[in-house]
Amino acid sequence: MSTNRRDFIKFVVAGAVTAGCPIDLSLVAQTDKSQNAPEVDGEDNRICHRVRDQGSKAFARPPASARHDVVIVGGGVSGLAAAYRLRHRDFLLLEKEPHWGGNAYAMEYDGCTYATGAAFLVKDEHAYDFAKEIGLEPLPVNCSDPSIIRGELIPDTWGEGLNKLPYPASVREAFKKFKKEMLAIDVEKRSTELYNQPFSDFLKGYPIELKQWWDNFGPSNWGATSEETAAAIAILALQEMVEESHADDRYTWPGGLGAITKKLAGILQTSHNDRVLTGATIVAVAPEKEAVQVTYMLGGELKTIAAKAVIMATPKFITRRIVEGLPDAQDQAMGKIHYIPYPVVNLIFDKPVFNHGYDTWCPGNTFTDFIVADWVIRKQPGYKQKFNILSCYTPMKEDDRGYLLAENGARKIAANVLIDFQKLIPGMNVDPIEVHIYRRGHPLYKTMPGLYTRVQPLVRHPMDRVFFANTDAEGPESTTNGGILAAHRAVKEVEARLAGKPVPKQNAIAG
Repeated sequence: MSTNRRDFIKFVVAGAVTAGCPIDLSLVAQTDKSQNAPEVDGEDNRICHRVRDQGSKAFARPPASARHDVVIVGGGVSGLAAAYRLRHRDFLLLEKEPHWGGNAYAMEYDGCTYATGAAFLVKDEHAYDFAKEIGLEPLPVNCSDPSIIRGELIPDTWGEGLNKLPYPASVREAFKKFKKEMLAIDVEKRSTELYNQPFSDFLKGYPIELKQWWDNFGPSNWGATSEETAAAIAILALQEMVEESHADDRYTWPGGLGAITKKLAGILQTSHNDRVLTGATIVAVAPEKEAVQVTYMLGGELKTIAAKAVIMATPKFITRRIVEGLPDAQDQAMGKIHYIPYPVVNLIFDKPVFNHGYDTWCPGNTFTDFIVADWVIRKQPGYKQKFNILSCYTPMKEDDRGYLLAENGARKIAANVLIDFQKLIPGMNVDPIEVHIYRRGHPLYKTMPGLYTRVQPLVRHPMDRVFFANTDAEGPESTTNGGILAAHRAVKEVEARLAGKPVPKQNAIAG
């Protein structure tokens, strides 16, 4: 695609990036004054930076002006699920962004929904039943994942596709041998060992093409390449993919799992609109003997409220900055969790470009895979695809987070995704009408060796009146299901604490 052609494509840049805060618009002043200049969405993050750099004591906290049974900090799927379970209580849900959803947040283009993060769930997950409970009927994906390798589309990569890989026969046989070996492993019996061992140990002696495939797959799903991946999580992923070759049990909605958070937010806003606040940036969570003091900024005004209990449904790199008095071991455990920057680039076409598979893997490109936004409804009677929206998942290295801070850097990432996409296979060198990049600076934690067995049990340990949700407290992989499970666990702990009963014991792997 020529430079001139690209100049006519509209780029839209959106999303929060730094320290869990929206991007500071002063960092992204536009230099392109043309009508095709990128749009930038964000808000001031100076409050968060003061907390990060100076601590909560940088603010003169006012006395408590209200009291609640439970305050929930964080309006992603975990915080929303906790609020839903606590509807019978006097709760208050606080979210710093102007919208709900966290990593499970969908956006729309001319009435067509597309994903900016969490994509699908599995039928045997708790999230599947929870979605039905709140009135959502999950729609089946029913498609084994293809890959595009060396210009060829390979349907059902880990099924019949292994016979069609565009590699020498010896490499194809190595893929088959690896698959057989991984299927023979009983992860449950060897869980402690495999959650503490790097996956790269199992790739030794195999062709580099196999490692390249997994170093593409891992960052998209759990944030880490094979050297940094807990072996158990990758082996289980392969076993699940092989099962999908026979019967795909994945479900979703147009725009992914943002459908769940949108539904939850709608329920809560209908019944408890005065108890759910966006634009509320937390400054401090200070436990005291009889209550927890929660201070937040809303509309330029500092407020403090007192709660009998608090659920922190926030990523732990934020949690440890605002919760006072964390035990050293717990604080250190939270500090061991690594998060990668993870933009999602949506290519919006006004004509069909790709409808050959739901989630297609593309090793060797600036993005790892892409999803057809309306896959689960495209065959419904009477449905006509107005736009072919393809969501390109683009995980980045931790050290490259800075590229997302400025509009020019974000636009370059999106442009590179488009260039690589148009080179994949013949027929895809088509210009989109718009390119949207949704930036996230710290959304996905790395499933590293020891995280699930040693770090997360410490991270989620209750702290008298403060309880810890969010997917990074639950593991072993960052998922919407994990966020919901973490919320339901934290709610049970809160209910026990408020009733003066022992907090339920955790069910966790020891190791």
